[in-house]
Amino acid sequence: MLADRVLSFSRRLALLGLLSLGLVASGAAWAGSNGTGSGALPTVSTKDYDFYLSGSVPALQPPRPATTTLVLMGGGTDVDDAFRAMIAKARGGSANKVDIVILRTSGSDGYNAYLMAMDGVGAVGSIVIKSRAGASAQPVLDLVNRADVLFIAGGDQSTYVAEWAGTPLEGAMKAAVANHVPFGGTSAGLAVLGQFDYSALYQSVTSTDAMANPYNRNVTLDRSLLNSLPYMAGVITDSHLITRDRMGRLVTFMGRLVADGWASNAAVRGIGLNEQTAVVVDNGIGTVVGNPDGSGGRTGQAYFLQSPVAPITVKAKTPLTYRGLQVEKRVAGGSYDLVNWPTVAPYSISVESGVLTSNPY
Repeated sequence: MLADRVLSFSRRLALLGLLSLGLVASGAAWAGSNGTGSGALPTVSTKDYDFYLSGSVPALQPPRPATTTLVLMGGGTDVDDAFRAMIAKARGGSANKVDIVILRTSGSDGYNAYLMAMDGVGAVGSIVIKSRAGASAQPVLDLVNRADVLFIAGGDQSTYVAEWAGTPLEGAMKAAVANHVPFGGTSAGLAVLGQFDYSALYQSVTSTDAMANPYNRNVTLDRSLLNSLPYMAGVITDSHLITRDRMGRLVTFMGRLVADGWASNAAVRGIGLNEQTAVVVDNGIGTVVGNPDGSGGRTGQAYFLQSPVAPITVKAKTPLTYRGLQVEKRVAGGSYDLVNWPTVAPYSISVESGVLTSNPY
């Protein structure tokens, strides 16, 4: 029945004269998250969404996985092995190729050729959603409901919150995760995967400005989108962590969540990922992966933060004081239990009057 529906949808597009196969590049994969795309026209374009299709939609879907896989990616160059893990999980050992759907509100088909170059991929569809109406459009929902892998691209998380929260698209994403469709996001896509999100409603805030004033107008938090994903209870995430020195603002976000009554200090948690880093969460265990660093090693630094005590000072126009946060650092090849959040070998960081008192990384 599902295969029939997929084929029916493809036929409808073909009858409209809109279905065309994207060009597939061969050879090594390359990053697609912030790419400008191929320059090809959308396969389908409406005022509410654009759809770019590469490859041929598989007639048969592989069996649904038995467990949940989430991929948390920290931005910058995409982590090839994280996508390979999602593809392998979706295939489940079968010979069937998979259909990957990329969700975004800007850009175009930047992921299509990158992912089509990977083994086991039959089709990649990038959906650029341009309005809340696009997040309710039945063809968009059909594509998401059919996907074997779902991924949210980088971009502007404020548009994800504004255009997706409370829509049928959000319901379709939640249903996909409940059906164990591998699901993830990078950069802005990562920002909306926690129970709590940094929405960046106005403009991005620096660590210095956030710690100097936790109620800076650019410290905008949200809890309306995808706030019940497995293993993400109490979590707020941040990306580009070391590259853009964001540990201070992640700690500030956690302090705000406690001060505003959204989470207790015992329940609030932070996950910070550097660029070229992904955490592949399979059945609750997150494994850190990264790209080759050019010197025989791997990129990849992930940080898991907990707060055993409440922040001291979280007030408007007053520097933050927040002492004794516990940090578990993992590098490529390491793992962390996102079910139990253990403190195995933590170190502590503190913010005193708006300043981190030690190297947080």
